[in-house]
Amino acid sequence: MENLPPSVSIDMHPYGRNGTGSPATAFGPTITSFVRPEPVPNPQDFVLWSFFNSMFCNPFCLGFIALIFSVKARDRIIAQDPSAAGSYGRTAKHLNVAALCLGIVGTIICIVVLVVYYNSLLAGSRL
Repeated sequence: MENLPPSVSIDMHPYGRNGTGSPATAFGPTITSFVRPEPVPNPQDFVLWSFFNSMFCNPFCLGFIALIFSVKARDRIIAQDPSAAGSYGRTAKHLNVAALCLGIVGTIICIVVLVVYYNSLLAGSRL
């Protein structure tokens, strides 16, 4: 017999797969997973509430000051600065709550004083 070189087998499977069907390390498909982060909601600016308080419930100019902070919060939202916008928005909210509470209490006190005054006038005129 002749001296022939030893037989060599060549792997002809696509993507580097061996005969058992398991993917080869270097040429296997790559699976990438991507998790989308939750969108961060924009902080509130309370402009309409501040405008209402500055027009109708403005004790000690709290409604006007709240309107100023609301406009600052809206400017910070547009400038893509959510931390400063949140800070200005919370300040505007607290000022709006204070202005509304003081405005309601002041209105109730005025109504009570007027009712007592007119009742005393009517009682005095009956004598």
